[in-house]
Amino acid sequence: MEKGLIYNNQLSLFGKPEIIGYSNGNLAVWEIEREKANAIIIKNHYSHKVYNASYIHLGVFVDNNLVGVLQYGSAMNPASGNSVVEGTQIENFLELNRMWIDDSAGNTSESQAISCSIRYIKHRYPKVKWIQSFADERCGCYGIVYQACSFAYYGEHINIFWELDGEYYHNINMTIAKDSQRYINNVGGARFLQENKERATMHELRQFRYIKFIDKSWKKRCRLKEMPYPKYYNND
Repeated sequence: MEKGLIYNNQLSLFGKPEIIGYSNGNLAVWEIEREKANAIIIKNHYSHKVYNASYIHLGVFVDNNLVGVLQYGSAMNPASGNSVVEGTQIENFLELNRMWIDDSAGNTSESQAISCSIRYIKHRYPKVKWIQSFADERCGCYGIVYQACSFAYYGEHINIFWELDGEYYHNINMTIAKDSQRYINNVGGARFLQENKERATMHELRQFRYIKFIDKSWKKRCRLKEMPYPKYYNND
């Protein structure tokens, strides 16, 4: 596949071919159905959970074979963007909510896929000015894939997770009101966790924040201090 933007064969409402993906000549990403992306994440991602606020579902393809999925969407608190980058509205930032790529795609496939997805988002969603993602101590990583994509690093913080029946749940699920739709519908496992909290084990785990400024002029608005990349960490 040639390097560059990927278009479908139908015209958009503006009479132009619709952008659906991007290829770097070796690997490509393009939008796939939510149901297909969710099924792949549930089967293969270490969390075995989808994030319901994801709305950009990108398949990762090598030689037209689907080898992975990236899902972008809102942060857990969609209004939090302005507390990180001044002037940010909900439509101005995305979070990389889920990523899984099969080992057969190669050692650099994750960084290649992220780079392709950013190029796609830049053209398809021009209101998006920056992307945030977190490297998660649960899977023993500190963000080398984001370093390879030239994300800026903004430090680590501690989040509380609850382990129950081999699954991890963010602490926010412990605080969801029982009369809310999120609790009633068991979104994120909130109802299940609260109903079984006596069996759950609390863990304090580190998360490492990375940001990619698609619009580089927005970097000066960041309220956080950029830091050198972490080179290692241990669990002691």
